[in-house]
Amino acid sequence: MTESTARLMPEWLGRRSRLTPDRIAVIVGERTLTYAELDRDVSSLAASLTDVGVRSGQRIALLMRNGYSFVLATHAVMRLGAILVPLNTRLTVADLAWQCSDSGVDRLLHDSAQIAAAGEVCDRIPSLATTLVAAERGDSGQPPTLVRPVQWFGEDQLDLNAIQSIIYTSGTTGRPKGAMITYGNLWWSAIGSALNLGNHENDRWLACLPLFHVGGMSILVRAVVYGIGVVIHESFDPIAVNQAIDEQHVTIVSVVSVMLERMLATRGSRSYPPSLRCVLLGGGPASAQLLFDCAAGNLPVVQTYGLTEAASQVATLAPEDALRKLGSAGKPLFPSELRIERDGIAAGSGEVGEIVVAGPTISPGYLNQPDETATAFQDGWLHTGDLGYLDGEGFLYVVDRRDDLVISGGENVYPAEVERVLREHPSVDEAVVVGLPDPRWGQGVAAAIQIKVEASLTAAEIIDFCRARLAGYKVPTTVRFVDDLPRNAAGKILRRELRDTWPVDSAAQ
Repeated sequence: MTESTARLMPEWLGRRSRLTPDRIAVIVGERTLTYAELDRDVSSLAASLTDVGVRSGQRIALLMRNGYSFVLATHAVMRLGAILVPLNTRLTVADLAWQCSDSGVDRLLHDSAQIAAAGEVCDRIPSLATTLVAAERGDSGQPPTLVRPVQWFGEDQLDLNAIQSIIYTSGTTGRPKGAMITYGNLWWSAIGSALNLGNHENDRWLACLPLFHVGGMSILVRAVVYGIGVVIHESFDPIAVNQAIDEQHVTIVSVVSVMLERMLATRGSRSYPPSLRCVLLGGGPASAQLLFDCAAGNLPVVQTYGLTEAASQVATLAPEDALRKLGSAGKPLFPSELRIERDGIAAGSGEVGEIVVAGPTISPGYLNQPDETATAFQDGWLHTGDLGYLDGEGFLYVVDRRDDLVISGGENVYPAEVERVLREHPSVDEAVVVGLPDPRWGQGVAAAIQIKVEASLTAAEIIDFCRARLAGYKVPTTVRFVDDLPRNAAGKILRRELRDTWPVDSAAQ
């Protein structure tokens, strides 16, 4: 087999629709579509996009909420060999226009909810063409528009080395970077996840994370590769998620900590059905209390560690270790390698250092960012900027972002550790810790706290609570009570935004 043929494989949706045409592919609201029906609609949309000039190699932006339009557009763009640039619908028009310009987008596909935003982006980039993809059935029950009947002949091939998408990082530490994701990155991510979690014919994966993030995009890809159904929610609603688990036979759901906490809060004492076999928990370290609550309720939570540049998962706790290794993100997935470095040297067991990963899921680099690419991607290894350690059995424990590390008086303070203690206070609903400039210690530990409804709390009480549980240099010196905390669309806390907007006159205790 030559190198040129070794990297080629049948286009995923086309092959899946021929292997298992009658399996359920997508459930969106009241609509349920088989793989044969999904393939038909994708072929029709691909033909319509060809009519308006979309060609292989072009970069096509998607500005869409979660829904059938997003699913169709994703697969249609892939079928045409164009490159996806999924856009965060929560960004400002200026940010959207910047990403379109930076990625060299040729056309912007949008749904009916984003008509105004798409128009404003085009006002800033007059050369950018837009196309409405209205693939949701309205109250009239009419079929999708911009989807005309057509027969898609043959089965195309895709190149695993080709760029499938340019996905911008969440930008929690600065201006977003466009990570180039190949088909091979997504393929090996799907294979690694299946080898870890298993692949059951009756699996249904609930997608309530934004599809424009790599975590949502990877669910769409895995579903087609595995031949399973994906249940898509427009946005996260804990009641709707719990209902889907009960009534739509959801077996896997991907969430972050704040989402899981809301699911448990609205669930009450009712147990989850045994058909729910895995809750993938990502987006950063989870509190010990949350994990204990899940374990007490026999909720099958497995933590996972991943990032955009690795096409989602890098390490995931296997189901058989979920209770034995509470708090761990597991071992690297089968195709991936992972090590901990301190000053460029491999760290010993239990030593905190930078998480460095390698393998076929790793992006080839950042678009238009040669310096950033050279810094992060070295000799086949991605330097993640995240801090963690490996225990004696090789299980990963994620401590924090390197950029979020607080150095106070020469001592390292990991915000996640302080946050776990703060959340143990019975009146605290959520807490976030950041470092603020301090003339004496270099940085001081600052805590932003949301208290529970009808609870009362003072800064002095919080500080006393922490002093009884933490080393002195880890205790917050500044406490601020807030009504809400800045988050991105995936629910991650935007620490940089919190630091940048911290009132200069906040009282230090």
